[in-house]
Amino acid sequence: MRLRQGIVAQSIFFTAAAIVALSTAALLLFTGSRGLAVFGYMNPAEFFLSGSWNQNDENFGVLPLLAGSLLTVGLALLISGPLALGVSIFMVEIAPEPVRRVMRTVVELFAALPSVIYGLLGLTLVVPWVRESFGGGLGKGILAASIVLVFMTQPTIVSIAEDALRALPESLREGALAVGATRWQMIWRVLLPAARPGLITAVVLGTGRAVGETIAVQMVIGNITSRMPKSLLTGATTMPAAIVTQLPEATSPEHRAALIMVAFLLLVITFSLIAAVRAAGSRGKARPTTRRRPSPAAQTAAVKGGD
Repeated sequence: MRLRQGIVAQSIFFTAAAIVALSTAALLLFTGSRGLAVFGYMNPAEFFLSGSWNQNDENFGVLPLLAGSLLTVGLALLISGPLALGVSIFMVEIAPEPVRRVMRTVVELFAALPSVIYGLLGLTLVVPWVRESFGGGLGKGILAASIVLVFMTQPTIVSIAEDALRALPESLREGALAVGATRWQMIWRVLLPAARPGLITAVVLGTGRAVGETIAVQMVIGNITSRMPKSLLTGATTMPAAIVTQLPEATSPEHRAALIMVAFLLLVITFSLIAAVRAAGSRGKARPTTRRRPSPAAQTAAVKGGD
């Protein structure tokens, strides 16, 4: 009876894993085959190197979309990464327990907010502030989108970084303090290097959240695809925003194939981030070390030295 139950459970788990693997492979195959069809209408150099995406002229260069995504995500992480790591260090090492509970609740609340709420707050608060502070035209652009992404990526990075710091053994802290290190020296020289794989994972997963964000960014970035972004204050667009705004209206096969190719590039970027997370995790694993037994001559010398 137990053997039969084990076989049934093993079959269920294997089936679930196979479904996930086959679904992922089917998604890659579908988007890849449909997206690569765009090269039947235009050459790859024109798609990857053209600085204009204009559906009216049937000119589909992915460079403006890619530049908008990279600038938006890069600026957001430049602000969000150090800020989130600082918050996680404060929650784990400095804040008293009541403050820690309140902050954890706030982080979970921000994580549960829908993307459209962030976009609404960006339209009503961030865009007017950018317009009045920097004179950035309408206020929509890469800077406004990056500020919105800072708040959206904070919960992911803070939660994972906090777990990584909390999982460190207490002996690291006690040992550092026992040899005379201050609290800051303990955090900077002992805890952060020990938690480096988890902290890198937190930042990479936050990057994945920022790369795939659509609605909130689309509401505040301006959605300009016909040219490369000239500055952080001018309108631009990102790859997900271009897909969600243009795909329902794409009537020509070339336009639809180009948008699906953009989706395929997003999948490639996402899988690359997952591979980076796995690489960071594998580096953090301790490698087993083997001790060599001393030779008989060394043992004899050690004994004589002890005598």
